Amino acid sequence: MPLHIVLAGASGFIGSYLAESYRAEGARVSLIGRSGPDARWGDTAAMTRVLEGADMLINLAGKSVNCRYNEANRREILRSRVETTRELAEAVAGCEAPPALWLNSSTATIYRHAEDRAQTESTGEIGHGFSVSIATTWEDEFFSHETPGTRKVALRMAIVLGDGSALIPLIYLARFGLGGPQLDGPWPETAARREAGTYHAFGARGGLQKFSWIHVEDVLRAIEFIREHDDMDGVVNLASPNPSDNRSMTRDLRHALGVRVGLPAWRWMLEIGSAVIRTEVELVLKSRWVVPERLTAAGFEFAHPYLDVALGQIVDERAGR
Repeated sequence: MPLHIVLAGASGFIGSYLAESYRAEGARVSLIGRSGPDARWGDTAAMTRVLEGADMLINLAGKSVNCRYNEANRREILRSRVETTRELAEAVAGCEAPPALWLNSSTATIYRHAEDRAQTESTGEIGHGFSVSIATTWEDEFFSHETPGTRKVALRMAIVLGDGSALIPLIYLARFGLGGPQLDGPWPETAARREAGTYHAFGARGGLQKFSWIHVEDVLRAIEFIREHDDMDGVVNLASPNPSDNRSMTRDLRHALGVRVGLPAWRWMLEIGSAVIRTEVELVLKSRWVVPERLTAAGFEFAHPYLDVALGQIVDERAGR
């Protein structure tokens, strides 16, 4: 019988890629989301029916963090992760034959701002602030539910690259000559942002904040690797074994695009720009130095281990080359 994969919250770039890829391999793919089509949030009974006998559940649900961290958005970012995970746990508990494996999305942002050493599953240090609190609360909810017949893995994903990913705005900026490094610097701290945990403290200089990433194809391949290795549970970092930094990433992207010049963006520019486009500077200024210790130790081989090559392939695909 073909694999039965259930994707929850799969309307975005990663979910669409996984659904298309699994269907192309002949798998049966069921979708849970706000509008279904196979089950909707809030209808736990329907979710249980969809999950009955499934081979794997992959939960990607959650409001995008690419927004301003005002009070309403902070509440929704948390609610959309915790409540959906809780409801899936209730649905899994109601199955007579629950999914053999449940993969729940998490984030590599759970680790601290790191300029000194790589963060692994065994030695990584959990950070602080709003984004980290979301990740820890999300994982706590996921692992708090007993699922005797279902193995569980939290996927701490780095920035996922591919045609349609968060890379696309950077491509447009580079083509307009604005593809230089994003440079951190001092910025006034307000009491409100300090209390909410949303203030980004001045960290790496010169655009050397680490950039951990993974190609979307390797996300799929890592998921399949985990499915086939019954001894893997708990938390797993999904990131290339070769992280880059912001200055190198923007240089490699310009090279892939054939753009010779990229103007840098200083912190004050980024603060103004992020307010205008309704996002946060943390997304580009936090130093994320994450490596896939568990995958590497288990023998997983990345199809896209090097950023410059991966960026070139993505740009070529978009151009139809």
